[in-house]
Amino acid sequence: MGKQFILAHDLGTTGNKASLYDSNGKVLCSSFYSYTTQLPNPGWVEQNPEDWWQAVCVSTKRLLASARVPPQEIACVVFSGQMMGCLPVDRQARPLRSAIIWADTRAALQAARLTEVLGLENAYRITGHRISPNYGSPKMAWMREHQPEIFAQVYKFLLAKDFIVARLTGNFVSDFTDAASLNLIDLQSWNWSAPILEALQLDPATLPELHASTDVVGQVLPGAAEETGLAAGTPVVIGAGDGLCATVGAGVVRPGSAYTYIGSSTWIAITTAAPLFDPGMRTFTWVHMLPGMYSPTGTMQTGGGAYQWLRDTLCPQEKETARLLDLDPYDLMNLEAEKSPPGARGLLFLPYLLGERSPRWDPKVRAAYLGLTMQHTRADIIRATLEGVGLNMRVILESFQAQGARIESMRLIGGGAKGRLWRQILADIYNLPVLRPALLEEATSLGAAIAGGIGVGLFKDFSIAETLTPILDRLEPDTSLQPLYDRLYRLFNQAYESLEPLYEEWLEG
Repeated sequence: MGKQFILAHDLGTTGNKASLYDSNGKVLCSSFYSYTTQLPNPGWVEQNPEDWWQAVCVSTKRLLASARVPPQEIACVVFSGQMMGCLPVDRQARPLRSAIIWADTRAALQAARLTEVLGLENAYRITGHRISPNYGSPKMAWMREHQPEIFAQVYKFLLAKDFIVARLTGNFVSDFTDAASLNLIDLQSWNWSAPILEALQLDPATLPELHASTDVVGQVLPGAAEETGLAAGTPVVIGAGDGLCATVGAGVVRPGSAYTYIGSSTWIAITTAAPLFDPGMRTFTWVHMLPGMYSPTGTMQTGGGAYQWLRDTLCPQEKETARLLDLDPYDLMNLEAEKSPPGARGLLFLPYLLGERSPRWDPKVRAAYLGLTMQHTRADIIRATLEGVGLNMRVILESFQAQGARIESMRLIGGGAKGRLWRQILADIYNLPVLRPALLEEATSLGAAIAGGIGVGLFKDFSIAETLTPILDRLEPDTSLQPLYDRLYRLFNQAYESLEPLYEEWLEG
């Protein structure tokens, strides 16, 4: 039997998920191995990279055993990984310290200095992103200033998946999508930005070699094969950052295609042939997994997270009933929300429970229910929460449309895509058809598997993504509701603008 199986690893923030796919793109089984996060100081968020390696080794062995697939039948190993991190390693790919991950904000001063040198808009035009301490390059500069003894030993700075690839193959590489999360890639040249490297005093020699996401970047070494249970010589495909893997796994692989992901955070991403530079810098642009393509994106902090907060604070009845009947509490909340009419009887929700990234870029902004009266019910509050997330996402969508993006429909993935009510609300607010693909929560892993399959010739090209994500249902917008949602959208933006000056004084108090 030929090598017909793809082993995809998704190195997330909470753990690694290993999934085995066949040559038809069908997932056969998965294995998850969790790891912990350390918070040594306020704003510091770190992980032990050896935990990543352990997770890959254990989950690989478990997966091969449960699937009863001989390691010799694995056509390739491929990766999706958490983005925006910073891990210094030596020439043997040994970590010199814990990994500083995406959520870490210790490099605020270094990011501010970079902004002063380059200018916020100039840096945005180079990388497609605002300068932020969450990205990898300011973290490197922080290390140079605060841990010079470690910085002096650095051979390469790596991201999560790139560290595993280095351990497997001995090669220090990254792909364009993940490298873009360092805030160092020039979107025009697809190479490291000399002005940013100079401003941060970083040596390009400490950065990994850049590759396309589908490139075979090495083979599993004998020592790594013994630790993982893989066969020595198995091809390793580099894969991509998790956000871009999700984009491919959602089937968004041609201009005009778009998707909304509703997880704890929520985003809209599209595919374009050129970067989109929003005049207000409300959105940002990633390098796509597709050669020469881009993925403009806008991410709000709490989409599904706002619904989870509502479940935990105001919906104990649904939680308890769901527990007793073995149901999903969100299904019961959706049934309750259906009792409220569109517009939630004039109740408006600003969904800024954790401040906001795109489109507001305002860490001080706070959430609010506006227009609350004695006549409002819990059903209204639930519906207003769903609508508030949708209205905030419409700001992102209209930014793309204002820059010329022609979006015909919106795919919807993530846990929030399960409820028909929320899908219909988004269709009405977006004024676009909303499509539900077959895979809602496996998109990231599937995107990595597609890159691996292309890399070793099992798949022809990225068009396979649309084939592997058939649409289960399509909800058309109710055009009669357009005047209502246009009015709510105007009030939503006016409410934010009116309250925005109050937040700093509010927090100081």
